[in-house]
Amino acid sequence: MVNDILGTDVVVQIGIIVRNIEKAVEEYSKIFGVEKPEIIITDVYEKAKTQYKGNPTPARAKLAFFKNFKNVEIELIEPDDNPSTWREFLDTHGEGLHHLGFLVKGTQKIMEDFKKNGIEIAQQGYYTGGMYTYLDSFEKIKFIIELLENF
Repeated sequence: MVNDILGTDVVVQIGIIVRNIEKAVEEYSKIFGVEKPEIIITDVYEKAKTQYKGNPTPARAKLAFFKNFKNVEIELIEPDDNPSTWREFLDTHGEGLHHLGFLVKGTQKIMEDFKKNGIEIAQQGYYTGGMYTYLDSFEKIKFIIELLENF
């Protein structure tokens, strides 16, 4: 059961890859009748320590977080051209659902449990206050699992 491995059964984030974040923010804001969120850029490698498929990458992305929904936030992601799970997704699948994010504790143990099921780490990095881990689950379940662990 998923919550036995994750320690939660609550999806906290839906990540969507877009080609043009400014246009996407405009559309989402209009359709949902909410204010436009700030568009931010992920940290540089020296701070984020981003690893993609086991190798360092300078990949960055523009992000916008819609936090207007009671149980989940919608994250829009526009990747740069550097190697990343975001860029790979856009190049392979186009725009669309990239990941479901779960707020977890004990990322290392969770990753080990997923590895037993043949699901490896696709990308991992840090943000102010925590770390994220994308699991390479797309082929098995048609979306990426994101582990979010705040420190």
